[in-house]
Amino acid sequence: MRDRLQELAKKKGLDDVEFELIEGGGGVFEIVRDGELVYSKKALNRFPEDAEVDAVF
Repeated sequence: MRDRLQELAKKKGLDDVEFELIEGGGGVFEIVRDGELVYSKKALNRFPEDAEVDAVF
C-alpha cells in the first residue's frame, strides 16, 4: 500500500508527501490527512475504492 500511495503522490507532483503505515488489528483501515480522519473502513465496512484514495490528494 505504501508504494501505491507514494506512486500516486508522485504522479500528482507531491514528492514531499510522507506516509506512515501503522499495523493494527481488527480490520481497521483509516486514512488520516493533516490530523483529520478522511476515510475509515471501520465506519464504512469496506476498503476505499481507487477514486476515494485519489481524492485524498
